[in-house]
Formats: sequence, C-alpha cells, structure tokens
Amino acid sequence: MSEPTEISFSILEDDDLETIVDLWMKCGLTRPHNDPHTDIAFARAQPNADILVGKRDGNIVASVMVGHDGHRGTVYYVCVDPDCQTKGLGRRTMAAAEDWLQQRGVWKLNLVIREENEKVFGFYEALGYEKEPRILMSRWIDPSKKPA
Repeated sequence: MSEPTEISFSILEDDDLETIVDLWMKCGLTRPHNDPHTDIAFARAQPNADILVGKRDGNIVASVMVGHDGHRGTVYYVCVDPDCQTKGLGRRTMAAAEDWLQQRGVWKLNLVIREENEKVFGFYEALGYEKEPRILMSRWIDPSKKPA
C-alpha cells in the first residue's frame, strides 16, 4: 500500500449528488433494480442515515451510506474512486462510518457483501471484520421493486 492520502468527510450536499451517482457507477456499485437517486433520496430523508463523502483536494473520491436501525449499524455504497485506491482511503472511509455510528451510540456494524465481490473480503478482514454464523434472509414486500 502506498502512503496514506489526506481526505476529509462530510455529509452529502445537493451539489454533489450527480458526482456521487457517477462515482458509484464507476465503482460498479449500482444495480438495475436499485436506482441510486432513489436510494440517495430515501437515505437522506431518514433521521438515522447519512451519506458521507470523502474529498481530497476538493474532489469527491470516496463515499459510504451509513445508517442504523436503533440496534445495529449498516453501511452501503462503500467506495473509493478506482484511480485513488491502495492509498488507505477505503480504511478511512470505513473509519468515518464507524465514527458516525459511535457518535449515535451504535456499538456494532453489520456488513453485507455480495458473494461475487470477493476482492473486498480481505480488505474487510484486515479491518477486523469477521464472518459470523448467520443466514441472511429477505423478502420483497413491494414485488414491483424485485429484479426480474
């Protein structure tokens, strides 16, 4: 890993909306059944969620959607611009999310990783995340949102 790069985190502002969507697309985080604009609007409307953006030299290079359900924290859309990876920014992005949760009294973060996203397993393990003996189950309560 190369030398750490300075980065500062803040809450997503309206002017940065399209930049974040572009970053998520560049990082391969979007899916046809999850419109990023809808996901952003939904998160921003909740009192227990935020989208943190990481800026370096005034440019957005990282983001994380973070929230909690009153019991556990969760992160989504964790990314670092591919041109800026291997500089410690992913580690700093997760630290920003964990700090956000700790400031709200949340003591544990649950992480869901798509099975095909194997390249991030080692990253999260290096941060101290562990696989837990759990089964993730879901149900589409709005069938119109379910991918075809």
